[in-house]
Amino acid sequence: MKLLFLLLNAAKLGKILTTGGTMLLSVVAYSFLFGWRYAAGFVALMFVHEMGHYLAAKREGLNVGAPTFIPFVGAWIELKDQPVNAQQEAYIGLAGPFVGTLGALACYFMGRNFDSPLLLAISYSGFFLNLINLIPLLPFDGGRVTGAISPKIWYFGVPILIAMTFYNPSPIFIIIALLALPSTWKAWKGGTAEHERYYDVPIEIRSQYALVYLALLVFLGMMTYALHEELPRAGFGSS
Repeated sequence: MKLLFLLLNAAKLGKILTTGGTMLLSVVAYSFLFGWRYAAGFVALMFVHEMGHYLAAKREGLNVGAPTFIPFVGAWIELKDQPVNAQQEAYIGLAGPFVGTLGALACYFMGRNFDSPLLLAISYSGFFLNLINLIPLLPFDGGRVTGAISPKIWYFGVPILIAMTFYNPSPIFIIIALLALPSTWKAWKGGTAEHERYYDVPIEIRSQYALVYLALLVFLGMMTYALHEELPRAGFGSS
């Protein structure tokens, strides 16, 4: 019994070290480009976003690992138990951008209260991060949410991802495009009976997710645009 207790404590400590260590590594990496204050705030908002997924998965009774970070790639949680249907997957997927938006809003209001361009810039990074994650294509969170509405919405995510790749060429977008191909192709051809059952969500639930998804998308778009216009005038990010 004592050995089991020690093993459990060691496992918990390992999770803390993995999350804390990869967060610190990310802060150091981003600091070379943006300075440590901005880097710390940005990574903290990524953590808030991932904790939204983590808490939602826990609430659904799924076994989930602590967040892990990779500099210039992002962060994720490991779902050791997979969602049983598209509705559960959408709930977990939406929780990240929703909680992440609350974190960005907290930075925004503190930035306004303390007249801090730095906090406003950090809030901008949070709004933009969560906006990007709502692209309606797997493996983005938006793909998981729109999957519960209709997998055919993923078709709209393809031109968005292509446009982003041309606007800001990045190997990450190419990797995401490759990851998105199987699910998008399956949605195009029509899935198996098991696939159809997985995405069989009641119409009222589809409507609820559609309303929340669109509201969050519009809000994040407005906040991102407003701060993108304001911050250069405030002297933040200008050369």
